[in-house]
Amino acid sequence: MISFAFDQSSLYRFRAHFQSMVPGVGVCFGITALAYLLQAAEEMIFGKAWLEALVLAILIGTAIRSIGVPVRRWHSGIAFSARYFLEIAVVLLGASVSAATIMAAGPALLAGISIVVVGAIMLSFGIGRLLGVPIRMALLVACGNSICGNSAIAAVAPVIGADGDDVAASIAFTAVLGVLVVLGLPLLGLALGMSALAYGAFAGLTVYAVPQVIAAAAPLGPLAVQTGMLVKLVRVLMLGPVCLILSLIAPHIAAADEPLDAVIAGEAEAGGRLSLAHLVPWFILGFLALVGFRSFDLIPRDLLAPISQIATFLTVISMAALGLGVDLKVVLKAGGRVTMAVVLSLIGLGCISFTLLKILQIG
Repeated sequence: MISFAFDQSSLYRFRAHFQSMVPGVGVCFGITALAYLLQAAEEMIFGKAWLEALVLAILIGTAIRSIGVPVRRWHSGIAFSARYFLEIAVVLLGASVSAATIMAAGPALLAGISIVVVGAIMLSFGIGRLLGVPIRMALLVACGNSICGNSAIAAVAPVIGADGDDVAASIAFTAVLGVLVVLGLPLLGLALGMSALAYGAFAGLTVYAVPQVIAAAAPLGPLAVQTGMLVKLVRVLMLGPVCLILSLIAPHIAAADEPLDAVIAGEAEAGGRLSLAHLVPWFILGFLALVGFRSFDLIPRDLLAPISQIATFLTVISMAALGLGVDLKVVLKAGGRVTMAVVLSLIGLGCISFTLLKILQIG
């Protein structure tokens, strides 16, 4: 009888949670459908799609959020779409990459990516401190810019004891600037005459989140997407070592960035525990697993195209959710110094990345 009651209670909670997500997921699917319709209309009118569904979904979602539509009631479904659909898409993209592709990148590029991440973190942190941004906020901005956006911010925040306002502002900046980078980077790549290989590497080095890399690289073709994903994968794997180093210096961060009485009272939360999920996200492991399957030819070739199409569709849904999550008000509240620090850090990352490509003579 007790077991039955427990099962009934669990079923009720699951049903309630599922029902709460349906409206938000439905909105994301609706935006995705509209984005594909607009892409098809472009192809009919102009003969090609100048703005693909990936980008259109972001723009539509951002427009809906910006005109004041109350999206809070859709929050759980939007959050689910932004996170899990994109993570599944990343896993599926592993089927398009083989060990041969990774080896083709060469040890010089792989080492260079690590150097870019470390250099970008130091540069971004230095810019933030010169502009008077608090240590914790500067670290969040530096790691978010240099590694993987929201994922890096979420992983680093408990390690350094960052408060909720700093985390919210950092994530908001990542959302807004991430959208701008996705929209503007293809134009920059075309203006610079970059090859698909070079542009894919550039996108992987500079764009914040994994799905945004896909969206930014897609206009220059499959090679750009594959290269961007490979480079981005190496950047994401840098999150583990960075979190480990920050956990070692966290007590010093607390002493430097908190009032003395707060440190004595134990209010600072720096030095939070590291979890495996923070160091190596599950979707990265899934991506690597499918890379292994593809390398050993364990995935039927007839399935490669459908898998790629499903990954693209799920990415468009997550882009719609990303657009719905852009809150310009939170960004404006953060202040001019933080805004300038984030923008200058992004420009610095782009310059370092472009320099690496020139040194390695890629594209």
